[in-house]
Amino acid sequence: MSLRKLEFLLLTHCVRVMLPALLLASMTAAEASNLNFLNDTPMSYIKKRDMDSIKSALVEVLNTKNDGETTRWINEGTGNSVKIDAAMTPESTNHEGEKTCRLVSVVLSAKGQSMNLHPKFCGTGRTDWTLQQR
Repeated sequence: MSLRKLEFLLLTHCVRVMLPALLLASMTAAEASNLNFLNDTPMSYIKKRDMDSIKSALVEVLNTKNDGETTRWINEGTGNSVKIDAAMTPESTNHEGEKTCRLVSVVLSAKGQSMNLHPKFCGTGRTDWTLQQR
């Protein structure tokens, strides 16, 4: 799988995770102005070079790390003035036919905010990991 596709799939997953909260915020903005914290989620600070770097790190995690083994990523050197870091930990690995599937915990942090993601990827080799729809 190309890194572009992995980037698109990861962003799609993040949007699906955040969409209900964003809809809730827009519907209740007049009643609850304190929901502005959603504007400052770590995803709002990620730039293209950050995404390229974290994708590479995630593929490395999927290919080489054991379940429960955490890898830290920091966006140092990407040119982003906002420090973003992530902790990526494979939670479980199973086999579905010829595919290997891995559930990964990703904790993104930026500017005092953090968000937890739990994407599932399946693949048959070292480069064809595909984000699974749930």
